[in-house]
Amino acid sequence: MPATLMRRLRLGALLCAAALLGGCAAVTVSAISPADYLQQRRGDILTTGKLSAAASEVLRIIGSDIGACEANTGSCRADLARSELLSDEQRLATLSELWLESALAEEKQGGHASAELLAAWLESARYAYAYLFYTTRTPGQRAFEERQTQIRDYYNYAVQKAVGNLFRHRGEYRPDGHVIRVAGWQIDSELSALRLPEDGTLPEELLPATSLTFSGLRNVYRRDGFGADLVAVMPKPPRASDAAFQETRFPVVTALIRFDGNSLQEVLATQQLMVMLVDPYRSESTRMAGQELPVAANFTAGYGLWLARSGFGVQALRTLFGRADGISRPQVHLMQPYDPAKRTIVMLHGLASSPEAWINVANELMGDEQLRRRYQIWQVYYPSNAPLAANNAAIRKALDATLAHFDPSAKAPAANDMVLIGHSMGGVLARLMVSDASNTLLDAITEEYNLKGKKAEKVRAGLAPYLNFTAMPQVNRAIFIAAPHRGTSFANHKVARWIANLVTLPITMLDQLSDAAGSLAQLDTGSSEPLRIPNSIDNLSDKDPFVRLVADLPISPKVRYHSIMGNDTPDLPLADSSDGVVPYASAHLDGALSEKVIPSWHSVQESPQAILEIRRILRLPDNLP
Repeated sequence: MPATLMRRLRLGALLCAAALLGGCAAVTVSAISPADYLQQRRGDILTTGKLSAAASEVLRIIGSDIGACEANTGSCRADLARSELLSDEQRLATLSELWLESALAEEKQGGHASAELLAAWLESARYAYAYLFYTTRTPGQRAFEERQTQIRDYYNYAVQKAVGNLFRHRGEYRPDGHVIRVAGWQIDSELSALRLPEDGTLPEELLPATSLTFSGLRNVYRRDGFGADLVAVMPKPPRASDAAFQETRFPVVTALIRFDGNSLQEVLATQQLMVMLVDPYRSESTRMAGQELPVAANFTAGYGLWLARSGFGVQALRTLFGRADGISRPQVHLMQPYDPAKRTIVMLHGLASSPEAWINVANELMGDEQLRRRYQIWQVYYPSNAPLAANNAAIRKALDATLAHFDPSAKAPAANDMVLIGHSMGGVLARLMVSDASNTLLDAITEEYNLKGKKAEKVRAGLAPYLNFTAMPQVNRAIFIAAPHRGTSFANHKVARWIANLVTLPITMLDQLSDAAGSLAQLDTGSSEPLRIPNSIDNLSDKDPFVRLVADLPISPKVRYHSIMGNDTPDLPLADSSDGVVPYASAHLDGALSEKVIPSWHSVQESPQAILEIRRILRLPDNLP
């Protein structure tokens, strides 16, 4: 054998002997990336589809591992339950995650009975609940621990799935009085937050807010906390188009499950629970297991679903041209269940528009926690083909009917100190609603057409419901956005006049205006053609007699008002500028407590700067402008 090879063999033998005598280095160290660090700390069955590092550690402590546990989950869970090597927190957290893993696997396979799947979700929620509230340390003492955040998420997700399962399969689960008995559980419920109809009608759908995504909305506003945020889809009420108002068909609710028991042993042994639905607009927190907990919420989901399913865009155009499936009367849409303790913001859209004009405005206002605590939003959807005078009267009537329904005594904050926000033609309507006409308009017509005696009385009686009005006493603040208070020459352009000629008032609306039409027909205009009822585009002209008459009506001294307008002509002096549709001179109002001019076209209300200005105004103290 060559000498070199012999030397190498002797060296290898010496190294092996040294290793055997001194021991090999079994632990090495290496750096990890920030992404790997976060995955190690936060990755779990919900985020990565694999059990967390914390669960893996617990399994190793009891002499198992992930593979062995997943191969025999029942035995693994039993070993965890009886092991004396674990703390309660380790045991309960891991059991919650293992039950969640089992439920996810069963759901994916889709081959198990709904009751079995429900039982798995409930077990995951039970162990998470026990971990959070019935171990030695309180949630506050673990506030900065990653594991507690994971367990809270297990509870929330398992509750979401369990409540969804109960709702979808409610016909299969036999109720025993108030209680449902299924999968060995006795399940009671508290659903008052849903504001169910008197006949007990249940929602058509109960959707997890986390499953919904929306295009067209800049932000989704959530509140982290305890419970599963859901959207209830209520049935469409019969003859909804004839009602003065509609409560939201898409209320957001937060689902919670409370397990019976006042100790760890009782919670782990119980087969009784309570499903609770909470209105997150009214309740920022709830008491659970002796602790005050923040309630999770998604304040965008219900609003976004309402807009997505409304069909407003097409319906608004059908309404403008008097086609079928349009609307002939204003309707007040409540964006959340009525709350008597919150002031009311009333939003009025513009011509050929709908509540879609306020897509981001309403969402951003309700995303502002301070405003959400003080206000609720009502959106008025009205036929924008009708003349301003008719809509002014009809919107007032709809608002009065809504207020009378919810607060007949008119004592609640919701019925007082209301705020009007109107864009474009909606801004003109908002101004009419806070103005005092008294007999000013009727006197002007009487004088213009030299009416006397019984003819004057008859004409005035026919027009009085539309021309004799005072400021709404419930309103104390208004925001006018790109509002043509003195009309606009844009309405005189050939294209605008062509569209105006296509605008048709439906028969139902003509019936409503029959007295006014008869009065106009009696006026001697010196022409062979009698006066006709103007449509909305006629009213927007700077030459329109009605707009010119109402432009100088006094606004109630009780009302503090603000103006926001766009400027799409930056090269012109402000006095000569325009937003492309409405000139500054028409949108400007003397006496406004603030005036904000924003570089924008006519749809300025959706600009971030305008929304910030609206939020600023709404945050002002009541005793200050």
